[in-house]
Amino acid sequence: MESFLNRPSCDNNSRCPQKRVKLQSDEGMKPGEVDEEDEFSHPVPWQKIESEGLDCDYALLLCKDEADKMFKQLEEEVVYSTGEDATVQVFGKVHSIPRKQAAYGDAGLTYTYSGVTRLACTWTTTLEYIRDVVTNTTGQTFNFVLVNRYKDGQDHMGEHRDDEKELDPFCPIASVSLGAARDLIFRHRDARGKRAHRQIKPVKLELAHGSLLLMNSPTNTFWYHSLPVRKKISLPRINLTFRRILLERKK
Repeated sequence: MESFLNRPSCDNNSRCPQKRVKLQSDEGMKPGEVDEEDEFSHPVPWQKIESEGLDCDYALLLCKDEADKMFKQLEEEVVYSTGEDATVQVFGKVHSIPRKQAAYGDAGLTYTYSGVTRLACTWTTTLEYIRDVVTNTTGQTFNFVLVNRYKDGQDHMGEHRDDEKELDPFCPIASVSLGAARDLIFRHRDARGKRAHRQIKPVKLELAHGSLLLMNSPTNTFWYHSLPVRKKISLPRINLTFRRILLERKK
């Protein structure tokens, strides 16, 4: 298994310098494309993570003090789903989600995955702030976020792909991690389970407190990802996965 464990660092009293990117309206530039001659003098130390069909970028988005503040505010603001809204369908069977989950976004927006449809709650002040920080860092805009809270290392997420047809294929999924560091495991679709017919090494990435992971196309076409159980971890973690949903694809 390939492991990516190097973490960027920055001063705890300020946010990390941001990588300058061109916004979608900039002439002659594609969304999220970097102008190499027009970057800030101290850009975010991005780490490129690549394999066959896997394209991700990883960086420290928030320094410790700000990440601590964001975590505390989210603990106060986010209202998590309960009852039937806290379930998913897997192969036709209904299962309870092994973590807490909530959906926020633009008014009236819905997102369907794993056999369920989530109606977005109105952005909280903190979620809106983090969304804007991610946009200013990447040049991408987002209209929906899925919030997952893991109370400790027992809470987990099974292997899946974020490949729903209503997602903008040209917009990366931006994953912000707060709290306890956890391992994210990528596994190629041709190297999974009993039907595996290729030998492709899984990729493991430790997601640090305050970090940002961009899952670029075509990652979610070829690779499944999961957050496995880690029994030794006793602290909570909050993960925010920002997405851009295309209304015309929902018809």
